[in-house]
Amino acid sequence: MSDDGQFAVDLHVKVLDERVVARAKRRGLDALVYAPHFTRLPKIRERARRFSDDELLVIPAREVFTGTWRKRRHLLAVGLTDPVPDFVTLEGALAAFERQDAAVLVPHPTYLNVGVTADELREHRDRVDAVETTNPKHLPHHDRRARRLAEELSLPPFGSSYAHLPGTVGTVWTTFDREIDDAADLVTALQDGADRRVHRRRDGYRRRQAAELAHLLYENTYEKVDRLFLQGTEPTHPSHIAYDGAFDDVAVY
Repeated sequence: MSDDGQFAVDLHVKVLDERVVARAKRRGLDALVYAPHFTRLPKIRERARRFSDDELLVIPAREVFTGTWRKRRHLLAVGLTDPVPDFVTLEGALAAFERQDAAVLVPHPTYLNVGVTADELREHRDRVDAVETTNPKHLPHHDRRARRLAEELSLPPFGSSYAHLPGTVGTVWTTFDREIDDAADLVTALQDGADRRVHRRRDGYRRRQAAELAHLLYENTYEKVDRLFLQGTEPTHPSHIAYDGAFDDVAVY
């Protein structure tokens, strides 16, 4: 925590290794929220524990893909106690988060075909704890639209690097006006609407943005996802044996 009483968190990263931790510390971050794609919660927790230390807290989370691949909606859940698979209905995911009293964040709202729409956000406004208003994949009009939605619905903002590449970590972050010692403290801060500010680094921002957008093009090829996930072999597929049929009624595949 900085001398001015601000706790700095990059609220959504996809990558975690020694380079990421070192970069986060150099950039003055106190915590990272680690939520890789297609990875079950126990494995995320294990890796978060491995890379946490007295200087940097790594908090496990899940970005759940709801709906079908072509019309998916992303939700970021912090503080889950039990795993939730991808490719369940939006309602099914929200209900699972509520049962676990997790903090529910909406990353990149209305963005391409992966963001919760404005109408969906309005419909579920009372079930959402914060809306992302800045990340490096956003172009300026995406930021403006997200800020307008957050203001219209009186929902707290957050910013993150949404880093899929190590060099992007800490490009955007959020500071809270309180100390956060563990995941439960962050969940409380998010659910309480704790005072916060969203920050963006100026140096090298456009370069990181270009790199992340190029990665996005690769990551979202249907052929890649169909081969790796939609065949039912991925560990976060709702039909995976780990879920023991608990999500069969809300699965879309």
